[in-house]
Amino acid sequence: MEGIPARARVYVACVALGALLCVQPLPATRTPWWALALLAALYAGCEQIARRRFAGTFHPVLLAGAFLLAPPAAALVAVPGALLSQGAPLRRAWRAAQLALAVWAAARVHWSLDGRDAVVASDFPYALLPAGAAVLTFCLVLTVLDGGILALAERVPVRRAWRGLFARSLAPTAVHGLAGLMMAVLWRSPYGPVAALLVLLPMGVSWWVFAQYHRERAAHQATIRALVQAVDIKDGYTRGHSERVGHASMMIARELGMDTERVEVLRFAGILHDVGKLGVPTRLLRKDGPLTPEERRIIELHPEYGHEMVRGISFLGEARAAVLHHHERLDGSGYPYGLVGGQIPESARVVAVADAFDAMTSTRSYRRARPVDVALEELRRCAGTQFDPRMVTALVRVIQRSGWSPEVTAGEGRVPAPGAPVAGRPGARR
Repeated sequence: MEGIPARARVYVACVALGALLCVQPLPATRTPWWALALLAALYAGCEQIARRRFAGTFHPVLLAGAFLLAPPAAALVAVPGALLSQGAPLRRAWRAAQLALAVWAAARVHWSLDGRDAVVASDFPYALLPAGAAVLTFCLVLTVLDGGILALAERVPVRRAWRGLFARSLAPTAVHGLAGLMMAVLWRSPYGPVAALLVLLPMGVSWWVFAQYHRERAAHQATIRALVQAVDIKDGYTRGHSERVGHASMMIARELGMDTERVEVLRFAGILHDVGKLGVPTRLLRKDGPLTPEERRIIELHPEYGHEMVRGISFLGEARAAVLHHHERLDGSGYPYGLVGGQIPESARVVAVADAFDAMTSTRSYRRARPVDVALEELRRCAGTQFDPRMVTALVRVIQRSGWSPEVTAGEGRVPAPGAPVAGRPGARR
């Protein structure tokens, strides 16, 4: 967040000011300071463990504070843990202010629905109603604030900044809210705060299981990076091509309004689309002159080689189909199977456009890079016959709005003769 624009910094300052106004009435409230200090220390400790060991965040203690304390006091529970977390000062200040506002709002809703009395009396199932409303409020405030920072700092289009945020965060927040309510009820019971801490044990187990999943995913990503590096070493002229195609595929997917999980899968598809070149002889990949028909047939086997390599990586999902079909064309003239139109998986149609665009705008052994506007015009010309017009329109739109400035890592090569094939057109080698 160090390089965020001024308007985003103003936004962070406004959120921080709002958090200060929320805690301003604290001196006038009857606050059990020992409870506030214990919850704040507990949250700080749990947050440190969660972020270092499980790569996540931990909300049950915050929501327990919202159920137990007055709103200004509850807002303070999050501040020490957020300020002591890792990251730049601005990021930590943002996190502290965001959580303080969300907890304050949740506590206000809980108290306005007489949730505190229900917790003290252990009045079930009525206690679930104010607690549920508080959890929804907490989740909604976090979603609104997160969407704002995405729009201002990350320059995500406003109409998409909030898309899917609430739905993705509601289920885990609801689980944390239930654990927070159990903590609050036990805290107010004759067994006291010690019993409340026992609630954290099953939460810790669930977090451990969740962390194991993420470690497995990280291992898959490391495998992907190793495969891409092997392709880059083998085909030196296209070094960096895979990452750029992954980035362009992600841009198209976002522009089409796909959800975050699918955007990530399409990024993997772009990164891995040429992994099958590991099965192609190096002399063919590095050949400067024209390919013979037999040599071209060998190179055109790389999608099938690639599919064989990645089909066992289950989390790649539709990315595997993109690896296999990214050289298919809408008119049926592509390979390996000559699929037509809608027979070509959508993921492959995305990667095909991203691949052709980067091939045209990167220097290769047989021709220099072409300007972005020339490449976009060529994509438009081939839309409907070679490329899906929706994907082309999406890429043109996002590049015209956000630009494209990849690093060209290949050598300068030689300038092609007039009439030489353009990458992405029949006869080009990609």
